[in-house]
Amino acid sequence: MLDQQKQALIGLFTRALTAIGAGSLPVTLERPKLAEHGDVACTVALQSAKILHKAPRQIAEQLVSVMKADPEFSTLLSSAEIAGPGFINLRLAKSAQQEIVKTVLRQGEAFGTNQSKAGQSVIVEYVSANPTGPLHLGHARQGALGDVLSKILATQGWAVTREYYYNDAGAQINNLTVSVTLRGKELLGEQITFPENGYHGEYITDIAKDYIAKRPVTSSGETITPDGDLNNSALVRKYAVAYLRNEQDEDLRALGVSFDNYYLESSLYSDGYVEEAVNAMIRSGHTYEKDNALWLRTTDFTKEDLGGLIDDKDRVMKKQDGFYTYFVPDVAYHLTKFRRGFSRAINIQGSDHHGTRARLRAGIQAAAKVLGLDVPKVFPEWLLHKMLLVMKDGQEVKMSKRSGSYITLRDLVDWVGRDAARYFLVSRKADAEFVFDVNLAVSKSDENPVYYLQYAHARICSVFRQASEKGFKIPSTEEMLAMDLSQLTSEKEISLMNHLADYSATLTAASEALTPHTLCFYLRDLAASFHAFYNEEHVLVEDEATRNSRLALLAAVRQVLGNGLALLGVSAPERM
Repeated sequence: MLDQQKQALIGLFTRALTAIGAGSLPVTLERPKLAEHGDVACTVALQSAKILHKAPRQIAEQLVSVMKADPEFSTLLSSAEIAGPGFINLRLAKSAQQEIVKTVLRQGEAFGTNQSKAGQSVIVEYVSANPTGPLHLGHARQGALGDVLSKILATQGWAVTREYYYNDAGAQINNLTVSVTLRGKELLGEQITFPENGYHGEYITDIAKDYIAKRPVTSSGETITPDGDLNNSALVRKYAVAYLRNEQDEDLRALGVSFDNYYLESSLYSDGYVEEAVNAMIRSGHTYEKDNALWLRTTDFTKEDLGGLIDDKDRVMKKQDGFYTYFVPDVAYHLTKFRRGFSRAINIQGSDHHGTRARLRAGIQAAAKVLGLDVPKVFPEWLLHKMLLVMKDGQEVKMSKRSGSYITLRDLVDWVGRDAARYFLVSRKADAEFVFDVNLAVSKSDENPVYYLQYAHARICSVFRQASEKGFKIPSTEEMLAMDLSQLTSEKEISLMNHLADYSATLTAASEALTPHTLCFYLRDLAASFHAFYNEEHVLVEDEATRNSRLALLAAVRQVLGNGLALLGVSAPERM
């Protein structure tokens, strides 16, 4: 049902509960699993049994009796039935169901959105790869998850900032510099000994070739022109990082992923934020020295302190060699997020970060208290994902020639295209492993969910084209809004209208639980409901009232399919 209908129905129950002396109880409404049980189910009679000291079924009978006497009952509902020990099953009035169609048509692209979080800002960080090589499948999954989740959050009124954190400091960049330098010298005929821990992919040779050829590269608005001197380590380093940042940006664009802001890890050091965070943690009293290393006593912090997380042992902040462990700049980085006005932060990362969350929150809380920052205990939040297995022609694909060791994001997009890549990467729970079947993703069959959804949209467009070809006048949106839709009474039509009404709640739930995959589930169900309707009902019948009512229904389905596909970043073709 629509949000306004849901609130009206909750109000109807609330008034009835008050009338029978149950007071104010939370009312939860659900869609029954079986259509024969109605459109809406409520278990509040069972919940109020202890308060009223009566059998739930007796309470349900009282509630239904009071509700039926309420003037709003007939505008919302056609029936209320009691089942089992006290379940209340409701059927929406025909007019209420038909209003769903008109609401979709009236609101268009805005249908399903609300402004409940207006004025609140959230920063979503994802991908955040080291600029040391091509993006892999984990980055691809993060890119799709982050982009779709950001769009879903925006439907609730959140002001969303998408951020990419460049890990451009540390040993991996030195390793990149050495790898490019050695490959360059090899190209010039020198005998080299390449380190085992060096970067072995073909891309290293490509960078070295372009550096020697003095080909400029532009990244983040800055053009780097190499001088060809492989002994100029600073320039090799700068060029290699810019080269790979540019390549990563191109790969992300191929997936349809973009960012509002890029943040450099190196700037945390140059701007003094790491030093400030370390000093604040020391002043907090939660650090100590042992074995010539500096430790953060994360075990000082309880689950309540860390928003439900807890660490089982203290963590090294500064190693014996004088270098900070990786979570120290992460603490500084997240403090900058809060200082930039974000009271909520969401990190999309691999499941290998599961054990690092508590130490990060502990460091943030320790430093924030000293710095006078009231950082929420659940700052940041995480959406952790597992990796995926890629199958092609019945065989697992493990290696890319370009990367030298793993399948890249670009490999995936090249194989299946942007639409299929994005959909499949989001279509499962983030914390579940799944098999990405390349052959399925490119197949033109109902087994391919992307094809199934897009075909539903194209099929509706085809119906409207056929209507014009047959000489039928297609009503405008304004005419559809003025129609009497009382012809929409069949089981398949009612099922479609009920599915349309669930769209708003689907987006709200996905934004709250950080579960973008549920949008894929919803769209699949909506498409299935449409295909079932199309296979059973004739749309372009001679009776004008019936024909136009069904065209209005299909226009609403097309709108919601288009809205949902847009959030997924998947195209909605008019022809297939």
